[in-house]
Amino acid sequence: MRIVLFITVSLFLLSGCARKTFNNDGAILNHLALYVTDLKTSTSFYKDVIGIDTIPEPFHDGKHTWFQIDTHGHLHLIQGATTKLSHNKNTHLCFSVKNIESIITKLNASEISYENWAGDKAKVTTRVDGIKQIYFQDPDGYWIEVNNDRK
Repeated sequence: MRIVLFITVSLFLLSGCARKTFNNDGAILNHLALYVTDLKTSTSFYKDVIGIDTIPEPFHDGKHTWFQIDTHGHLHLIQGATTKLSHNKNTHLCFSVKNIESIITKLNASEISYENWAGDKAKVTTRVDGIKQIYFQDPDGYWIEVNNDRK
């Protein structure tokens, strides 16, 4: 009897059913929201520089832009900030791209300065794991990291 129970429990665990049962209610990131001073400028920045696509937003009030950033995750821009605040680089959004050089070319063409982690202008950080990364700020001063995707 113990052997049958052991085999049944083992098959249950190996089948993946246990993951659905014990996964902290399946929490996934739904969205990030940024409060911006100029919705049109920020929308253009994320569409044209970062290269993410907008999706329909339910409010239709001219104060929101929603972007699809992965299968389930969105970026929401919300119009209404009255001042641009200073943000620490440790708080940032990160996007992975296939070719970091194409982003650098886009930034240079748009006259958007970028830097490495140490703050050296127009330099790229290469992490110990070989990932290349750069940092720059959006129109409201939010920090963005872009790194090369190793997939």
